[in-house]
Amino acid sequence: MSSRPAAARHLRGLARLRRVRDRIGRGCAQPPDTEALARGVNMSAGHLSRQFRLACGESPYACLMTRRVERAMALLRRGDLGVTEFRLAVGCSSPGIFGTRFTEPGGMPPGAYRRLAADATAGMPSCVAKQVTGPVRNREAQAAGAHLA
Repeated sequence: MSSRPAAARHLRGLARLRRVRDRIGRGCAQPPDTEALARGVNMSAGHLSRQFRLACGESPYACLMTRRVERAMALLRRGDLGVTEFRLAVGCSSPGIFGTRFTEPGGMPPGAYRRLAADATAGMPSCVAKQVTGPVRNREAQAAGAHLA
């Protein structure tokens, strides 16, 4: 009988973490504020970070950067903004930091991605293009390679 309350608590905790992930996704142009996110779900910032990493596989900051890269990739595929304009649109003011963060999961700098994505996704629905050209975190690529070997 004690497993039911524990399971219910676990599900409530996961729902709270999903709300945090959704809030990160909606506010990806804003600077990360783990303290505010934690207050929103009645947790300490440290506990939120630990629980978020356990449930989602990455820290809240890494999740924010992934969302920014996803949004930047979508803007680059659209092709109507310059590199500086899209970088600012996703909330990154430093070109060097964003270039590094973009290159890590994307595998190439933003300018090269724009050229490749324009050719690769011509005539493709945007939902399919997102799946084909979306970011891949390094650990996901390594895990996929391990299963193939």
